[in-house]
This record gives sequence, structure tokens and C-alpha cells, in this order.
Amino acid sequence: MTKTSKVAIIGLDTSHAVEFPKLMQDPAVPAENRVPELKATRCLRFETPFQNKEGLEKRSRYLENIGVQVTEDFDAAVADCDAILIEINDPSFHLEYFERCAALGKPVFLDKPFADTFANAMKIIEIAEKHGTRFFTSSALRFDFDFVAGLAEGTVPEAVTVWGPIGAAPAGSSLIWYGVHTFEMLQRAMGRGAVSVKVCGDRRGYVCHVVYADGRRGVVELTENVYRYGALIRDHKAKEQLISLTGNVPFYAMLLREIVRFLDGAQPVELADSVEVMAMLSAAERSIVTGNAEPVYTR
Repeated sequence: MTKTSKVAIIGLDTSHAVEFPKLMQDPAVPAENRVPELKATRCLRFETPFQNKEGLEKRSRYLENIGVQVTEDFDAAVADCDAILIEINDPSFHLEYFERCAALGKPVFLDKPFADTFANAMKIIEIAEKHGTRFFTSSALRFDFDFVAGLAEGTVPEAVTVWGPIGAAPAGSSLIWYGVHTFEMLQRAMGRGAVSVKVCGDRRGYVCHVVYADGRRGVVELTENVYRYGALIRDHKAKEQLISLTGNVPFYAMLLREIVRFLDGAQPVELADSVEVMAMLSAAERSIVTGNAEPVYTR
């Protein structure tokens, strides 16, 4: 990028709406972790079940201290920006605000998960096509430094197990809201081709068995109150790769660098990959209810 891009932040009910601007422009952040190619100029705040007024006030004070104007007026929030980051923790708001942002003709990053339901994710795609809006959606875990380095070792992903936490969503599906991180990791490791998901619940969370059309196997382990991520990638013969995510390189910084690439014209995550993640999450949610293996519908 030849200039610093001004970005508008939509939503303040997630820590990402604070952590991302912090990495962009807080002078207290070590230079090697900062992403100065981006500058947050304004942030739209509103209450959701994920954050009350008191929490919004605290976050607003911090953002104002690092040069971000916080407002409750949508038009003011998106004025004079080069791009928009939709940072809304409650995915039930994603469709509404994506539609408002898409009409502005600016590139959009839509933070995880894609939407609260697969149907609403499809509506977002229709809106993007209608307006010709460039966008991508992703969890930061897809770009974690240790994870990407482990994948580069080249172990053939014939059987992949990934693990991470499952949080309790204040509203909506906890699996879709927080399970997205580990399903994003599985999708990046395996590529596309999932055909069904079966979920087994226990006292600690969920174990999700993902079947692929070519016979490969994926396992997603979601555990309550255990905030560690990792992966084990195996071929069927003689090689395995254990990946521990250390956090030594902030994965939020890695995601912001992908957003910089996006604003330069790259597509960090193919839309079909994001659709498959949402489809797997939807299948997993149905499986919790039915107890059966549920098909992964990608359209």
C-alpha cells in the first residue's frame, strides 16, 4: 500500500473493535506488532446482548484516547473512510449492517462468523453481488503464524484434528459464534469437500466428526473454558504434524495484514471457502438437535 487507509469500525460489542485499532495506532504497542498501513478513524457503537452500555463506555474512552471518534450515527461513522470493518460480536446483526455498508461502494471486511444462519450468509452474498461490493470474512485463527507455518511443512491432510474453546453466546448459537474459529482452521487445512458433520456432546463441550467426499476425516474438538488452539495433521502412512498455537505473534496482527492485502486487491479467503465454513457450522448446529450426521449444504 502506498498510503494509510482510513477504516470505519462498525460495532463495539466485541473486543476486536478495540484490539484492531490498538494494533493500528496505539503508540504503546511494539513497532513489530503494529499495522500502520491502517488507521481507524470512526467507530459506530450500539448495544447488543453481547455488550451493555457500561462496557461500551469503557471501550469508547480507550478508542477516543487513540484518536478514534466514537458515534451512534451510522452516516457519521462511515464518512470519509476508505474501507469498512464490520466488527459486531452478535452475528444476528451482520445481515442488516452489511446491507447498509454494501450500498456505499467501499470494500468490507466482515468479522467472524459470516452470519447467524446459513440462509442469512446467502443473503449477504446476494447483496454483495447486487452492489458489486468486494468483501471477505474470516476468523483470525485461519492466519495464525504458528498454524500457517505448520501447514507449510507439507504433511498431506488425510486426517486432521483441530481443537479450541467453545464460549457461551449471550444470544443465538454458541457453536456458530465461537466454533467458527476451529472450523476455519479445519477448512484451511483440509480445503473444500466436506459432505457431513456429526456432533457428539459431553460435559466439556462438543466433538464434531466431519466426513469428506474423498474419504478424508476431520475432527473438531470444542471444549468449554480451555482457551488453547492447536491442530494435528496426519497422512495415512507415516507422517504427522503437531501444531501448537503459541500466540507469540498476535494473530489479530496477522489478520490485519491480510486486510491490508485485501485493500491492495488480493482476496485473502475465497468466498467458496467461507461458504463451506458456514455450511459446516450449520450442519453441526442441526446435528446437535437431531443427533444424526447432517449434510453440508453449500448452496
